[in-house]
This record gives sequence, C-alpha cells and structure tokens, in this order.
Amino acid sequence: MANGPEPAEDPTLGNQGRFSQFRELGARLIYSRHMLWGIGIASFLESIIVPIPLETIMVPLMQARRNLLFVIALAALAGCMLGASIGYAVGYFLFDAVGEQLVSLVATEAQYESVRLQMETKGFWFVFAVGVIPIPFQIAMLAAGATKYSFLMFILASTLSRSLRYFGLALLVLVAGNQAQALFERHKVTASVVLTVIFLAVLATTYF
Repeated sequence: MANGPEPAEDPTLGNQGRFSQFRELGARLIYSRHMLWGIGIASFLESIIVPIPLETIMVPLMQARRNLLFVIALAALAGCMLGASIGYAVGYFLFDAVGEQLVSLVATEAQYESVRLQMETKGFWFVFAVGVIPIPFQIAMLAAGATKYSFLMFILASTLSRSLRYFGLALLVLVAGNQAQALFERHKVTASVVLTVIFLAVLATTYF
C-alpha cells in the first residue's frame, strides 16, 4: 500500500541545528586554553565566507568570561580585520578571474551591482554601515577591492564599524549580564542602529 507524500522539511529546523552547533562551539571555547585564538579564527571565517552567526558564540562566551570581555572583543576584531584584508585583496587582484563565482556564493549579480554602485558613491560610509549591521560583509569587501577603493579608508571604516559591533556586545554583557543574549536576539537591528547613532554622536562631539 502506497504511503502518502512525505511532509516537506521545515527549513527552520536546519537553522536551529546550525545555531545549536555554534552554541556548542561557544561552550567548548569557554574554558579552553585557546579561547582567544578560537574566537579570532571564528571571526576570521565569518568575515571571509562562512555564515557564522558570531554573536551566538560571543555573547555566551562573554557572559561566562566577564573578566575578559573586552579582550574577547579585541580578538574578534583582529580576526575580522585579517579576513577583511584578504577579502579586499581578492577583490583587487583576482576579481576578474574568480569574482563571479565568489559573488554567487554570497549574493546575486544584481545585489553585487547595487553594492558596487554604493561603493563608488558613498565609499567609507557604506562600508561602515555594512560593518555595523549583522549582514554579510563579504560582498562589500569584494566590491571595495574590485572598485580599487582606498585600502586604508576601507580598513578604517571596517575597524570602526566592527569595533562598534564587538565592543558594543561587550558593553551589552557588562550592563545586562545573563540577559544579554535574549536582549540582543530580540532587539539586534534596533541595537545596531542605536549604537551607530551613539558612535557618530561621539565622533561629532570629539572632532567637530
């Protein structure tokens, strides 16, 4: 007797499984001697190609190791900047050879074209915005290199924006403690916008 059609697989189950794996990785890192290296490598991989939700690892790690809050943020920043430099170099030197294949991994051709135009018109502030909001950063790195945007300005924008992201998480854990994870998940877009506004206000007060 034939069985009925199998129910379609719920795609959210796959996402939940991946999040669970990342949480397990964070749990293993908490008391590892190589914890800082581990978070740096995870940040490097996230910035290059692997879609790791880094906050899923960082927030629990920061909650457990509050004496190293800002050191963890610094390790994540270092890994990300190394990845950003490599991504820029690939866009600068190799885009004609492998650019289409790389773009297809992280975006559509139309999305890349939109990003490329944004790079040409907004440059620094576009890289800064992409770096703060938790969306794929790879396409901005490739576009910055491919359009021959200033490497120093690219790194400056990336460093400022990713510092805001990582040290903002550290500040959130410092203030909210064990509620930080839930608060971030509930308000991550709003938090990113608020942190950006605060950061720009500080810059304006300091330099203008």
